[in-house]
Amino acid sequence: MIRIKLSNLLGEHKMTQKALADLANIRPATVSKMYYEEIKRVDIKQLNNICKVFDCEISELLEYVPDK
Repeated sequence: MIRIKLSNLLGEHKMTQKALADLANIRPATVSKMYYEEIKRVDIKQLNNICKVFDCEISELLEYVPDK
């Protein structure tokens, strides 16, 4: 399973979902779905924009966790 660690990044940077949506040019509803890990598909451009905003590597945003 792939985990989206967006909530961690937002907390570390003391940023709201709305602020991220504005800075990354992503719909707030999409950011919310990513935050709660409810999203089914993620666009590469969106991941790129989020990494730009946080100046982070993709591994800080996504994590592979083996299924049990």
